[in-house]
Amino acid sequence: MAGMTQRYHHAENTPRDRRDLTGPFDVIGDVHGCRAELETLLGELGYRIDRDERGRAISATHPDERIAVFVGDLVDRGPDTPGVLRLVMSMSAAGTALCVTGNHESKLVRALDGRNVRIAHGLAQSLDQLAADDDIEFRSAAHAFLRALPSQLILDRGRLVVAHAGLPEEFHGSASSRARAFALYGAPTGEIDRHGLPVRYDWAQDYRGRATVVYGHTPVTELRWVNNTLCLDTGVVFGGALSALRYRELTTVSVPAEQVWSERAGITPAR
Repeated sequence: MAGMTQRYHHAENTPRDRRDLTGPFDVIGDVHGCRAELETLLGELGYRIDRDERGRAISATHPDERIAVFVGDLVDRGPDTPGVLRLVMSMSAAGTALCVTGNHESKLVRALDGRNVRIAHGLAQSLDQLAADDDIEFRSAAHAFLRALPSQLILDRGRLVVAHAGLPEEFHGSASSRARAFALYGAPTGEIDRHGLPVRYDWAQDYRGRATVVYGHTPVTELRWVNNTLCLDTGVVFGGALSALRYRELTTVSVPAEQVWSERAGITPAR
């Protein structure tokens, strides 16, 4: 991990235009600290995982030079946020992965900065797990890595957009605060559903853009395309599955959760 803090010191949460990268990509949904399921999914996708002397997954490469793209929410709720970060950070440094920030990364960064945030929704697990990791250099590099994650990725000559909560076409490539807020949180309607969760504006139903938009944030029980958009959060941390989109093949791969790591209303555990 030497030199990682410097490597990942960029402006915070700006869009990242990588139209030059044409893939092939494997876009991966919300991991939420589920390191074992991530390793299983990468194996199903054909990646070879490298380990250190302690057996920890520290990198992954694909024989066909595919690039993994993470939709954010790597952290919180699950059993091994440091393990997930160690793997994704190493892949990113090697050029075999890209990642956007999610709302959970944003809040974790604020907590690590010492700002006053509400410790809820799995944040306590991440803070405790990172504090227990004996690699001080890694912890510092992880903080810098999370701070530097972009709010959206523009890939494949503009044909593919990845943002954590999705993104209407008007915000593609925008560095505005409105675009960043939508990319991280979506747009609340002010309503609450029967489980007590906020109802989000269903932007995908109105999407008519040419770019394929892949996102996560709001768990779904099954994968389905809506107007050239796909939500990949299938609730692995809630006992669902961890899912990926092979792009440009436009085929999906899912692996079941090893157990229910966190309870949430409205999510049906995988069987």
